[in-house]
Amino acid sequence: MERFRLLAVGNSFSEDALYYLHDICAAAGVPCKVVNLYIGGCSLQRHYENLLSGEQVYEYQCNGCFDGQIVSLQQVLVEDTWDYILMQQASHDSGRWETYEPWLSQLAEELRQSCPDAELLLHKTWAYEQDSTHDAFERYHCSQQEMYDALSECYQKAALQIGVRLIPSADVIQAVRREIGFRYEQGEQSLCRDGFHMHMVYGRFLLGALFYAFLTGKNICENPFCPDGAEEDKIQTIRRNIASIFP
Repeated sequence: MERFRLLAVGNSFSEDALYYLHDICAAAGVPCKVVNLYIGGCSLQRHYENLLSGEQVYEYQCNGCFDGQIVSLQQVLVEDTWDYILMQQASHDSGRWETYEPWLSQLAEELRQSCPDAELLLHKTWAYEQDSTHDAFERYHCSQQEMYDALSECYQKAALQIGVRLIPSADVIQAVRREIGFRYEQGEQSLCRDGFHMHMVYGRFLLGALFYAFLTGKNICENPFCPDGAEEDKIQTIRRNIASIFP
């Protein structure tokens, strides 16, 4: 496969999603450049305002590493010919439609004008763990299912609104949470490390594997990459769930 270049206009959830993507691609001989523009908790509104202001406020994370560069969104939009540009809402606002517009449409319009050859993608971020202590969880009555339902409705509406494909991270995470080994309510492994960010091994691998399958069309079960310290049966469970959607 030809090399692909992905730019995420993101936050800590895209940091989790892209951490292993380069390694997974490398294991399959798929060259790529994966850049995450990071501001913790950054919303669509703030991304749009940053694009207008040109402020250098983003950590530049390339292929899972941060080398100290702080950049503006404009700088990075013109540094390469991007194949994909990823957007997502801040997790705490992911189930509140009033936080998406008008900023989502305005941001998408500006990105399309700046990078007309890039495909815009929307990342369906996940619901918090059942016992999360994140302050914003109260907006969803501290219910994982309620948060998942609310963000699902918002992301589906958002994808239709701006005419983009949706990367279904939240859906795969909910499915894996029902699998043996990941049933947190029964004392098994949580996919989160702190109640809302992904587990450094299993959660981040799940997301990287999903992005790999989505972007390359390759079966993740045929990819040999396995993170250090991972249990093989848990990795196989994750691979199997992703392959059921992207065979």
